[in-house]
Amino acid sequence: MSAAVHPLPPQVMAQYPRQPINGTVNSNPAGPSVKPTPPMGTRKRKRAARYSVQYSEVQEFDSDGRLREVIVIEDTPPPATISPATTHPNYSSSYQPPIFSAPIRTRARAAAEAQALSSTSSSITAPVPKRQKRDPQEEVRAPPPRKPVHHPHQIQALVPPKSNDFRNGVVPDDASKGASTCDDKEGHYIIVPDDLIFRRYRTVKLLGQGTFGKVVEAVDTQTNARVAIKIIRAIPKYRDASKIEIRVLQRLKERDPMNRNKCIHLLHWFDHRNHICLVSELLGMCVYDFLKENEFAPFPRHHIQDFARQLLGSVAFLHDLRLIHTDLKPENILLVHNDSEVIHVPSSNKRNAPTKPKRILRSTEIRLIDFGSATFESEYHSTVVSTRHYRAPEIILGLGWSFPCDAYSLGCILVEFYTGVALYQTHDNLEHLAMMEMVMGKMPERFAHAGQRSKPEFFKEGRLDWPKPKASRQSKRDVRGTRPLHEVIPPYDEVNKQFLHLVQRLLAFDPAQRITVREALNHPYFSLAIPRDDY
Repeated sequence: MSAAVHPLPPQVMAQYPRQPINGTVNSNPAGPSVKPTPPMGTRKRKRAARYSVQYSEVQEFDSDGRLREVIVIEDTPPPATISPATTHPNYSSSYQPPIFSAPIRTRARAAAEAQALSSTSSSITAPVPKRQKRDPQEEVRAPPPRKPVHHPHQIQALVPPKSNDFRNGVVPDDASKGASTCDDKEGHYIIVPDDLIFRRYRTVKLLGQGTFGKVVEAVDTQTNARVAIKIIRAIPKYRDASKIEIRVLQRLKERDPMNRNKCIHLLHWFDHRNHICLVSELLGMCVYDFLKENEFAPFPRHHIQDFARQLLGSVAFLHDLRLIHTDLKPENILLVHNDSEVIHVPSSNKRNAPTKPKRILRSTEIRLIDFGSATFESEYHSTVVSTRHYRAPEIILGLGWSFPCDAYSLGCILVEFYTGVALYQTHDNLEHLAMMEMVMGKMPERFAHAGQRSKPEFFKEGRLDWPKPKASRQSKRDVRGTRPLHEVIPPYDEVNKQFLHLVQRLLAFDPAQRITVREALNHPYFSLAIPRDDY
């Protein structure tokens, strides 16, 4: 008599990976095509390496043929693998179930799955027909929602302690290498006020969260000083990237112990419950947040000059060490002090126009941060770097990049300080290049020919092929609405004339013709005295 084998409920199929029985693998390609069932939302499982998250991971081969995983800036489109239209509707873009083809369902496999549901450790036997006919919910014994399902041998390690010792550091930091109740489903450390990290740092509040992890304000119980701790996600690729950042920060501190070059200084680092933690001085908000809170009002011209001198000095210091930052942007520039005063300025250029409040910083001292993407000149270069709005044209065209890409990003940042908003508002490569030509004029012939060899789809007869027939009306309007640089920075006096010339040199298309940051420090713009009441 043959036993009837019924499919297990989808909720169960998703919880137990299909493992080969007795070490054999069914390689028959002619099996039935079964769509994978998405896992339960609360189930913690190791992510497959085949899908992409919203932070865009790109696999590349270096010159030695070794496969590398590259973390691309989050607004960069992922490689052509899975279309957004094919992602599962019940899950966010940051977590998509892996795509796999289910193997042929055999009696042995059904028996193994039935055994996995059982709380006993009996040997594998074929499921009894009567048990197969029972209600699926009775078979599964599904726990209440939001409680993860664990194998019996995992329960002991995952039961939280009765006291708060688990979070305050009494348990050794490396006590748990597996799943942790301190992490969310994305691998971020869950921030709890008054949590004692590494038996030394007591958390105060969350300061921010990004792709690589979270930044918290904490009190050093040994010195009673307030510090900032960057807590890296407990995911191998981010842990590896943080170790590179630590190496860079240690090099910067060794070469500049007095911090004359205004880069963030690493005070301490450690590994806490599988999270790399970087401790640094507690600073103010980032420049972008100040702009945002100030309703994107531009900075005074003398503040822009102070910012430009400090930024160029910091980046020149990096370049002297043969290091390229690759991710310069207002979010990675921190104010040392947030103090400001409020003045009232005219809301427009019209006579008798009403006034509006505007915040003016009392101090323009800044620090350059986030060296997680910094790259030494002699080491591996990823294909795509820099956040979209500050990305140099040679990166978009795949022509390779080096120190000049930092100079280009600085040019974009200085324009943003002058206008209050980003120079390029786009997320499309061809549209971005078209906007660059509106700002700076046509590409030099030599640079355009090099771009055509690398990206022929962007060019036609040696010129940028814009607009494409498929370009939307909105895209065409956005490009046409982009103003030339001399209109963005009108040269109505000597200060603006020199500032415009400096930015033009920083935004040159051809990196070979772009001014270096060290040369830029000697530009006549920095010899000008700008009135302090010029708001």
